[in-house]
Amino acid sequence: MKPLEILQQKQQQALKGGGEHRIESQHKKGKLTARERISLLMDEGSFEEIGMFVAHRSKDFGMENEVYLGDGVVTGYGTVNGRLTYVFSQDFTVFGGSLSETHAEKICKIMDLALQNGAPLIGLNDSGGARIQEGVVSLGGYADIFHRNVKASGVIPQLSAIMGPCAGGAVYSPAITDFISMVEHTSYMFVTGPNVVKTVTHETVSSEELGGAATHASRSGVTHFTNPNEVACIDHLKKLLSYIPQNCEDDAPVYPYEAGEEYRAKLDAIIPENPNQPYDIKEVIEEVVDAGTFLEVHKDYAENIVVGFSLIGGRSVGVVANQPASMAGVLDINSSKKAARFVRFCDAFNIPLLVLVDVPGFLPGTDQEWNGIITNGAKLLYALSEATVPKVTVITRKAYGGAYDVMNSKHIGADLNYAWPSAEIAVMGAKGAAEIIFKNEIAAVADKEAKWKEKEMEYMEKFANPYGAAARGFIDEVIVPGATRSKLIRAFAMLENKVVSTPRRKHGNIPL
Repeated sequence: MKPLEILQQKQQQALKGGGEHRIESQHKKGKLTARERISLLMDEGSFEEIGMFVAHRSKDFGMENEVYLGDGVVTGYGTVNGRLTYVFSQDFTVFGGSLSETHAEKICKIMDLALQNGAPLIGLNDSGGARIQEGVVSLGGYADIFHRNVKASGVIPQLSAIMGPCAGGAVYSPAITDFISMVEHTSYMFVTGPNVVKTVTHETVSSEELGGAATHASRSGVTHFTNPNEVACIDHLKKLLSYIPQNCEDDAPVYPYEAGEEYRAKLDAIIPENPNQPYDIKEVIEEVVDAGTFLEVHKDYAENIVVGFSLIGGRSVGVVANQPASMAGVLDINSSKKAARFVRFCDAFNIPLLVLVDVPGFLPGTDQEWNGIITNGAKLLYALSEATVPKVTVITRKAYGGAYDVMNSKHIGADLNYAWPSAEIAVMGAKGAAEIIFKNEIAAVADKEAKWKEKEMEYMEKFANPYGAAARGFIDEVIVPGATRSKLIRAFAMLENKVVSTPRRKHGNIPL
């Protein structure tokens, strides 16, 4: 055969992965092949493959008789919406996408290029874990990937899509990356599968219950997004990328925006007259951000806090907001961790932060205390204190106790703090405060109920409003709710060149 014919033959061999019958099996499961996924992700004609002819080196257990070009992963670079992006896509049709020494080397090469060139890395994961026929060299390959994930963390965006069963070492690389997306009913993540669980703990559990998309989205918080199918998952990755810069040296994206009528009258009536009545903070978010741009993160996990990306006046902004419609917006262990992780991502990649506050405090109880609410609540405090990006706070209603401090107060470095007239800024709620401050006075009168109400109102008039904090300069302006959007557009525009000098250090010691 002529050299060109040999090349074409090998290319055709590589494109078939594990063979037609395995590709057909992949399709029957409702899954795409590694190459089909890349073609959906990358701009048409932009993908350049690296390592197409790589083959494994194993000669044990008859492996020398089963060799597939590419060795179970497709790697390369191209553009996503015109932006340079690196990608690896594991091929389940080749040894179940298992990771071998050479498979790992291909991924590491792409990771090195992404880091050196300051561009996002997307991993399309579909792997059964380490290739057991290769022993320790396979495990070493995983460690090489993990090490690079850590080096790249906070330098380039790292996005992971779980598009099949990922077990053992296959789950730890995604866990180190910035965001994880899973596909409902066809993707799973677990350190040990159902069979091992049954053997060791005698629990009978399905793959879906143990590590399916719904489980990790709502119970563990391992995954940030779920999607009904692979096409939707890949489209979602593209949308997510549009809010994020290329690397830590780049500014957050800014898109063309034409100012119009920015007043939002709906906000003037959104706070209920009864301070204990809930409302949906997402309605507030939708009114203050550019229409249709809010992309929620961790939607089904720790629903008492809402986080996500949006555009405000065309600028990419991260939003953190207490949710009064869930547990009264109280801060607990899971919500603190969820928000802290999101804040640190935004700060790493120069994405400004908007914090909407309606928080009655931290959740009390033995379960919270015994499981470390002190340390976990401190994570959010640490993250917001550490963040040097533009930070703007709007207190819509309650801001009580230590939770007032934690939720991006002026004292921990917020640039601008606004409050609505309905804001209540105090050490605690008026009822609880009256019970403590006026206990003896109330005990001395016959009509205790009437006296309690009187003292409760006295405390409310004195402290349960934004004006005491504004008098101290802790609140920069008390604003009409409907004007919030226009205030935010101007605030973030004003803060776009913010520079903060921090003490020289290797790194802080966040309370993990």
